[in-house]
Amino acid sequence: MNQTILGFDFGTKAIGLAIGQSITGTAQPLCGIKANDGIPNWDEIGKIIKEWQPQLIVVGLPLNMDGSEQEMTLRARKFANRLHGRFGIEVVTQDERLTTTDAKAHLFERRGFKGLKKDSIDATSAALIVEDYFESQYQ
Repeated sequence: MNQTILGFDFGTKAIGLAIGQSITGTAQPLCGIKANDGIPNWDEIGKIIKEWQPQLIVVGLPLNMDGSEQEMTLRARKFANRLHGRFGIEVVTQDERLTTTDAKAHLFERRGFKGLKKDSIDATSAALIVEDYFESQYQ
């Protein structure tokens, strides 16, 4: 069954979004939205959910390199719980270690320094989070 999956790269000032399709196991960056201390414009997220109608939401889980949790880990979990509570869509978390670094490398390779805009980095990170989720499902 093909699933549309909406991915989030949570941050306190900005949140990246991406859309993925399970049939291809790929994701595309959508956009970055502003957040105020981790709180987004929920109406903006609602519009994106209405447009894409995902069956699943994947939220990146920021962990320390040794796999331990940090303050941002708890905040990302809280954000994931709020998404589920507001929109009633299943939400899972996915380890996001090094996705921002990988996103920057990917964007720089494709567009040079011009590609390293905050919104592009956040949305590309979200796409990598979704693709990591797909990979974890096939292992």
